[in-house]
Amino acid sequence: MLFGMVCALGAAVCFGTATVLQAVAARQAGPGGGGEAALLLRALRQWRYIAGLGLDGLGFLFQIVALRSLPIYAVGAALAASLAVTAVVAARLLDVRLRGVEWGAVGVVCAGLAMLGLASGPEGGESGSDTLRWVMLAVAAGLLLLGLAGGRLSGPARGLVLGLGAGCGFGVVEVTVRLIDSLAPVDLLTNPAAYALLIGGGAAFILLTSALQRGSVTTATAGMVLGETLGPAAIGVVWLGDRTREGMAWLAILGFAVAVAGALALARFGEAPEAETSEPAEQPTDR
Repeated sequence: MLFGMVCALGAAVCFGTATVLQAVAARQAGPGGGGEAALLLRALRQWRYIAGLGLDGLGFLFQIVALRSLPIYAVGAALAASLAVTAVVAARLLDVRLRGVEWGAVGVVCAGLAMLGLASGPEGGESGSDTLRWVMLAVAAGLLLLGLAGGRLSGPARGLVLGLGAGCGFGVVEVTVRLIDSLAPVDLLTNPAAYALLIGGGAAFILLTSALQRGSVTTATAGMVLGETLGPAAIGVVWLGDRTREGMAWLAILGFAVAVAGALALARFGEAPEAETSEPAEQPTDR
């Protein structure tokens, strides 16, 4: 369990640091012309952007290991804490000034994770039913359709809907990792959860990109945090047997709520943060 928590925190550090590195690369790429595709190509010439992508990949590996040894609710809260990492690293590398309340939110996130670490039991022993696997695939397909139609949404709720959809996509990834019992090629090809993982991850990326381009960063990121924590945590407890240590359910619930609340307070860092005197970055982050 200790190793799993270290991996979950490692994933949060990787994702949070990657966000800042990609922000620096986007700023160095300059405004230029040619739209988003040209900006991405210019950013890909920056070593910091490539390093950010590498950290995203490493963070995903840490996430998989953590999900195989910890309850989903603990891993989800730890991943939401990547916003705290982004805020702290941005304060150093991008000269973003954190207000006192935001430093307090960083401390709140750390306190919530500490409570979760003390209260979390091992991952649930349930392997999940075939019905749950097909449900996850259906949800992932629905999110992909939402992502493809995201540009047609309008109104002030657009950012929240797209951000919540992105969070649900990341939540699908969290759940389906637990639903894949064998990595043998034949088993993967016949397991709906494997397809749900790929489609859910792709849908999450499309939805988050659309949300950050078309709506409030804070609103979209808040929706993402809620989507990737609440639903997966409930599935882990109800269908996959996730439990806490004996007599510590109250501490786990409190720690989960505190960590998520702290992450929501840092929601403005869900997009690559900019210094206060800079123009907003044109390129949204992967996560």
